[in-house]
Amino acid sequence: MARKMIFFDIDGTLLDHDKRLPASTKEAIGQLKRLGHEVAIATGRGPFMFKDIRDELEIDSFVSYNGQYVEWKGKPLFVNPIQTGLLQQLTEYADEKGHPLVYMDIKTMRSSREYHVHIEESISTLKVPHPAYDPEYFRDRSIFQTLVFCTIGEESKYRERFPDLDFIRWHQFSMDVLPLGGSKAKGIEEMIGALGIDRSDVYAFGDYLNDIEMLQFAGTSVAMGNAPDVVKKAADHVTRDVGDDGIWYGLRMVGLL
Repeated sequence: MARKMIFFDIDGTLLDHDKRLPASTKEAIGQLKRLGHEVAIATGRGPFMFKDIRDELEIDSFVSYNGQYVEWKGKPLFVNPIQTGLLQQLTEYADEKGHPLVYMDIKTMRSSREYHVHIEESISTLKVPHPAYDPEYFRDRSIFQTLVFCTIGEESKYRERFPDLDFIRWHQFSMDVLPLGGSKAKGIEEMIGALGIDRSDVYAFGDYLNDIEMLQFAGTSVAMGNAPDVVKKAADHVTRDVGDDGIWYGLRMVGLL
């Protein structure tokens, strides 16, 4: 088989419901690489939040922050930070609404509040601690993604107020905030364009709302069995649950293993 490029989401795709890497997934990715395929990660997480996974799987290329920061073999390939002026406006508006923010660059993340229960409850699902307090963190560095913490149903207020930003819910208490048009699909497009890889040779595996554009973009896409129906409908194939050897089964389903 000719060389293919396969992108994997992390949470709910590579990692199971307990944030563990199934042994079958690790073995499957090792086999892909031994067959000569390129393997990369495509995630909403920042680079500092999944270094351990990259090290364990020996993957050195990734699309992070839902496409806003892309690395190939350890070197930056595409960067798309949020404009500081927009972040200032977003900060002021969220403060009026009583909604905390978390600012994220390539090294770490910082919170606009010393502590907030919505930050704790959502961030803890990623097995990372409540970020440190620094409400000025966005002013003098490149911020690739921001998190706004509000309940389901409040998205429309932000979308109406900030037409130059995209808001994507990933938790009942939190939304990803990206530059308008930002997505994993955009990051993948930038990577394969630079590498000269045809879109038809791209495979993608994902399980949640921020994976929809990626699944629609890839030449062949696979939704995890644990994905919501709207995500499954965006994919070409649906594999088993992540906890039921979903990656291994999906790779066999599409003929890569």
